Amino acid sequence: MNKYELNRVGGIILSAAITVHKELGPGILESAYVISLERELLLKNLHTRTQVPVELTYKGAQLGKV
Repeated sequence: MNKYELNRVGGIILSAAITVHKELGPGILESAYVISLERELLLKNLHTRTQVPVELTYKGAQLGKV
């Protein structure tokens, strides 16, 4: 993905996150924000995957997939 495309997608994600926060407000469970953001991104034609395991390194130690 080139720099232009990264900026375009990043702008869509930021806009979606702001929309979700305005709609739901502060102080609810993270899981509500996750499912709402996933829906908002789908409405903006971005397909997502949630809770995808990634390799984690902390202070030089490999901690595995989290």
